[in-house]
Amino acid sequence: MMSAMLGAFMAVLDIQITNSSLKDIQGALSATLEEGSWISTSYLVAEIIMIPLTAWLVQLLSARRLAVWVSIGFLFSSLLCSLAWSLESMIVFRAMQGFTGGALIPLAFTLTLIKLPEHHRAKGMALFALTATFAPSIGPTLGGWLTENFGWEYIFYINVPPGLLMIAGL
Repeated sequence: MMSAMLGAFMAVLDIQITNSSLKDIQGALSATLEEGSWISTSYLVAEIIMIPLTAWLVQLLSARRLAVWVSIGFLFSSLLCSLAWSLESMIVFRAMQGFTGGALIPLAFTLTLIKLPEHHRAKGMALFALTATFAPSIGPTLGGWLTENFGWEYIFYINVPPGLLMIAGL
């Protein structure tokens, strides 16, 4: 359960953390303001496509197997985002990250309902709500701090330790 919640937290965090560093990413990739907006848009569009597909994929693969696969995909695409060499590569990698991250949010909710006994579900729902509200509130601050002190690539490197922990837990 904690691994699934960590995945949902990371997926929501990546929306806000990137937005706070968008100007630095645009500058590094020589993108205009209009072109740079695709960095965020590609993540969100891919995420929105994946969210309704998650239910079907859970039936096809099982919740645990899907969670492991999308966690690996999310971690891999995060690393690719940090290595982006052009705006086009960043947009593709962010779309991959959004697609895999889009499954992490409903999977956390689904696993709360499937795996927890009925008398613990309220606690699970509260934990899910905490991840959904805490991640966007710390994202801009964390993203700005990482970008200012280490560089924009580190907003993607930050997914590596929790991503490995999430994969091991699942």
